[in-house]
Amino acid sequence: MLALALLLAGGAATGCGGRATTHHKPGTTHEQASGKVGTLLTADDGTGHRLREVPAEGAPEVRLAARPDSEDGWNLQLTVANFHFTPDSTGGAALPGAGHAHLELDGRKLARLYGPWFHLPAAQVPEGGPHTLTVRLYADDHTAWAVAGKPVEATLQLAAASGQSTHTHSSATPSPTPPAASQASEADRTVTVTVRDGKVSPAPGRVEVTRGERVALRVTSDRADTLHVHGFDKELALPAGQEATLILTADRTGLFEVETHGSGLVLTQLLVR
Repeated sequence: MLALALLLAGGAATGCGGRATTHHKPGTTHEQASGKVGTLLTADDGTGHRLREVPAEGAPEVRLAARPDSEDGWNLQLTVANFHFTPDSTGGAALPGAGHAHLELDGRKLARLYGPWFHLPAAQVPEGGPHTLTVRLYADDHTAWAVAGKPVEATLQLAAASGQSTHTHSSATPSPTPPAASQASEADRTVTVTVRDGKVSPAPGRVEVTRGERVALRVTSDRADTLHVHGFDKELALPAGQEATLILTADRTGLFEVETHGSGLVLTQLLVR
């Protein structure tokens, strides 16, 4: 009996997936047990995430703006009110005015955002248009913040042909996206990874990097996914069967995992000294 009690106590301490989190009552999901903020509705945001409704007064708000980047694509800016980004607590309980955002292009998810800025490469936007960008706010438990039964979100029309948002009057046109080989040549170190049938090649390991170096991550996945670099708040959409390149500056020391969101695979680890 004593051993059983200790086993049950240990399970309650770690919660779902072996990590500290909000404890569930039997028969409830993590989503349903993740806090008392607002009202959890049966309706969802259209992508399977249930709505968490809060009163209009003091509710999270978001606006979206886009401006052409001088080299490639667009720089997107999220302006939020009654809300702050909490990347360190994603997956935990829903806390008032906290969480992350999802970015969608024509209803297709491009990235999860943990901050107010995101660079959208031109290669991620199909030719033609206009296209609709949508940014939506979520709590840490992945429920969508909502007011009056509607998700808290903002939309923007993007004209791919000109490289401009229809909300701006700038006449600047971004240069075409450089090929991956050209992008990688701008980096001090290049890591090339292929994902096929749920397997990572070469096998995940550690790449040692000196602080300040620019690292190019060249990834080809056989299914559409999202590349995420923990600790740097960097994400990149991975089109199915196409190589995509993310370049970052290793401006902090530590061990950082590079993974895919959809398939949950660890691609490599960056050890920055």
